Amino acid sequence: MNARTATVISAVVVAAMIRPTTSRRIHRLPRISTRVPSSSQRHVVVAAFRPTTPRPIVGWGGLHHFGAPLARKIDDDGGSSNSRLDNILLRGCGDGMMHPSSSSLSSSSSSSSSSMRQRSGNMMTMATDDGGIDHENGDDDHVAATIPKLNLERGTWMFRGTYPIYYEVASVVDGGDDTRRTSPEANDDAIVPILLLNGFGVGTFHQHRLMRRLLQFVGGGSSSSSSSSSSPAASGCYLIYGVDYLGQGSSWPVDCDDGNSDDERNLGYSADTWLEQLGGFLEDVVVAQSSRDDDGTAGRTRVHLVGNSVGGYLATILARRYPSMVSSLTLLNATPVWGLNLPGWSGRLPPPPLPRFVGRALFDVIRNDDVIDRYLDTAYVHRSAFDGTYPDGFDDDSTTTAGAGAGAGASLGAKIRACTEVSNGGHAAFASILWSPPASEARGTTTVPDDDALPPPTAVDFYRTLGELEVDTLLLFGADDPWCTPAIAKRMHATLQPPSSNNITTTTTTTTSERVDESYPRPHARRYVSLENVGHCPNHEAPTAVARVLSRWIGATSSSTKTNDGEYYDGGRRDVTLVYGDVERVSEPWGVVGMREVPIEESRNPAVFDRIVSSLVG
Repeated sequence: MNARTATVISAVVVAAMIRPTTSRRIHRLPRISTRVPSSSQRHVVVAAFRPTTPRPIVGWGGLHHFGAPLARKIDDDGGSSNSRLDNILLRGCGDGMMHPSSSSLSSSSSSSSSSMRQRSGNMMTMATDDGGIDHENGDDDHVAATIPKLNLERGTWMFRGTYPIYYEVASVVDGGDDTRRTSPEANDDAIVPILLLNGFGVGTFHQHRLMRRLLQFVGGGSSSSSSSSSSPAASGCYLIYGVDYLGQGSSWPVDCDDGNSDDERNLGYSADTWLEQLGGFLEDVVVAQSSRDDDGTAGRTRVHLVGNSVGGYLATILARRYPSMVSSLTLLNATPVWGLNLPGWSGRLPPPPLPRFVGRALFDVIRNDDVIDRYLDTAYVHRSAFDGTYPDGFDDDSTTTAGAGAGAGASLGAKIRACTEVSNGGHAAFASILWSPPASEARGTTTVPDDDALPPPTAVDFYRTLGELEVDTLLLFGADDPWCTPAIAKRMHATLQPPSSNNITTTTTTTTSERVDESYPRPHARRYVSLENVGHCPNHEAPTAVARVLSRWIGATSSSTKTNDGEYYDGGRRDVTLVYGDVERVSEPWGVVGMREVPIEESRNPAVFDRIVSSLVG
């Protein structure tokens, strides 16, 4: 089948799913789960699951999340064609029965109510009847005693010397002159760079809560790791980077004309393009700014990668491709798949007529304010975490380039909508993403062969890549995510572990869930912390909980560190306490988060239905 025939066939199939509507009415979506405001009540998640094909194709990092509201917006007549668009966008991942999520948040009413008391001044930490630890006001004994002065710098880096990439750097500053504490002139401690990678459809503004909270926890040099004093990160100074992918947020070609300009010609918005961009950004910006000169006290530094949703997919492949630049990897509800990879077009601009038409129609649908709101309502457990009730700007005023059009104090939905109006290239970019292939095993600068009729390069196998990682890896997953469910997190956890029969002993204490024998050639930490009462975006819905775990994780010594005798360091990220007690509770402004470390036995022995669900994704 040649490219033209494939394009026609795919376009006919897509067009058949989309019918023009005469009404703007939005059907009310069924609730995905029963939300409860109190930790004294049992929280049960019930989502629908209807497999539609033996080989499911699941949308990636955001696109498949729009599936259900998108289908219901298009099918305004209330008919049965909701499932038809589900089939093309969600194939095998849409409405279905997810297993009930066991709640770690249920406890006695008395302990729950006492733990939820609000106080000013000093924080209180208390044990509860079920073995958990509660922290009032979201703080703990490791948070900086004095809230540090924080700074957010904005910059532009040129990708391929042509495309301006927007990025931000958050840090602690010293004194009245706002000197960045992490500059070589200002501090002799090691610099600890962290790169936060976004999900689909958002910009760096989605990371501001986590940036701010993490810097407040570490105080620019006060890690909460109590057992890792030998780690450079434990006493180092933190630089936290955020970056917008090309064709997202505020990163766009200078001259955009719906895919027709010279700047856009032959450009493909694909996983490999973004991976090439991120690899260059790591080398040219993050590592370059964080490493000291030859006459400094520190040499070339390595980066801690933290990726949410599709950012987790990209971060995993980056860690595999650039192990010498990566110190650790943290996946926040990472998606194990990329895009739809529709046939008939490689995704290189300009798009053919039919993909252009389909991409334009779908893009206008998903950026509708009501559709964005319904997507977020499904992705989040707490509506007040995204609807503008609480500020989420770095300076608590929602000021960011991409979201500036939405205004200070705007909801997350308004900021996402503002991102789609930054450039005149949004429609073509969305079409390119729809058709682009997943990440390629090839590491060249092009993602597709010159001739669209040629077979594409071999796609990256996410789970095989995950299993081959040679860096400390932490899974930090919201347990109430209707898409990247606990079943998927457990499959990732089990994939990260060597076979249980080979030099592995497992314990289930409150301080560690995994220990690797010294004879194992890759003694890297591989941990999984579940965040109860949190949805798809823990970085934004549970910034205090995520910052608490990350500060302990990053502050610990790398598990591959060797002593002067050539032996592997005993401890580090394999053994550092990430969760205190059976369940550690953290108060966010909109609700309580329960943190629980998942033992490897639980991940290796999932329920039968969990095995089925996880096997259908990736």
